[in-house]
Formats: sequence, structure tokens, C-alpha cells
Amino acid sequence: MLENILEKGAVIQKDMETYAIIPYIPGGLVDSATLIKIANIAEKYHAKTLKVTSNQRIAIIGIKYGDIDKIWEDLDMKPEGFIGKKVRSAKFCPGTTYCKKGEQDAVKMGMEIDENFQGMELPNKIKIGVSGCKNSCAESAVKDIGLIGTKRGWNLLVGGICGIKPMIGQTFATNLSDGEVLGIISKIIEHYKENEENKRLGRFINKIGFEKFKSEII
Repeated sequence: MLENILEKGAVIQKDMETYAIIPYIPGGLVDSATLIKIANIAEKYHAKTLKVTSNQRIAIIGIKYGDIDKIWEDLDMKPEGFIGKKVRSAKFCPGTTYCKKGEQDAVKMGMEIDENFQGMELPNKIKIGVSGCKNSCAESAVKDIGLIGTKRGWNLLVGGICGIKPMIGQTFATNLSDGEVLGIISKIIEHYKENEENKRLGRFINKIGFEKFKSEII
């Protein structure tokens, strides 16, 4: 039976014959040349469809096993999706770069989070959402680590989860600078990595208690 090939960023599809891959597109920000390249490569290798994902990426769906390496070579982009128990690439809104409602620079912060943490091996996956204002377009409250921009800085939430048993993240700190955010995220990830075996961050926090978790980070 064909299976997922995580080292190639490829996941077997319902037909149990073809695969899907997702190139890394930080924050879903992409120029027209890259869009054209992805479309042309999908057509060249007879992909069944292209899907804009909920995490601001473009999945190339329905490709043959024998074409996976050739497609990655033609794309000249690194894999993003389906990467297992690691820090996933951040989901971030346009922030002050493009949005009139933005209070903080979500694009800059999202990029810095990816540069510092994306791909780190962990007990389970960690998803990070970066929203430039309280509208929370990056769904920060249901991410393992969520940021919400305000006029005074970043509010940081921890322990949010989507899925079968969703959880809303708890406020860990408020009015943080960019540097403070990166420092706290680093401590949270390291603490989680050292003390948990399998549970998502929110379940881990519930297991030991939020106040205990917070006291061990700060």
C-alpha cells in the first residue's frame, strides 16, 4: 500500500494512487510569476487540481509518485505542508503592511517566527497564528501559539486547538514588543519539547495547569 512520504512533503490521496504536495509560501504572499510557475508545473505533470488551503498555501493535488521529485526540482521551492510533529509555518494576516485596521506588523512578525522556529522537531505539531489586530483574521485564539496586535504591542495566547475537541487559547502575556514575543515563543517551545511526549501544547498545559506552565516559562 502506498503511504505518505513526509520527507518529500507528499501525502497519499483518497484514490490511494496519487499524492498532494504543498510548496512553502510564507503567509500566502506570492507574486504573479510564482503563481504562473505553479500553474504551469501543475499542468505539465497533469495534476488533478490546485487547492488554496486554509493555511494560506497552494496544494498541488493528484500527482504521480514518479513525478514528485521532478516537480520539486521544477518548482525550486521547499515543502511546507504535511511535515509531521514540527513547528508549522505561521499563518499571518496582512497587518500594518496592507490592512487599514492593522495595529502591528503581522507580516514582519510572521516571517521572523518562520525564520526562527519553522521545522523544529517537537512532541507534536505546533501551529502559530499572527493577527495584526483584534479581528484575529489569522485565527490566533485556536492556534497552539497565537498573537494579536494592539496599539500597545502583542497579546500572546497559548493552548488553542482546532479539530474534534477545540480549545480557546489562554492569554499568556500582553503588550509585548517584537523581541519579547520571539523570546517567549522560544521558551515555550523549548519547555514543551523537554517536558511532553505526545500531547498538543494545549493538552499539555491542561495536564500540568496553566499557572504552573506560566511560572515555568517566565
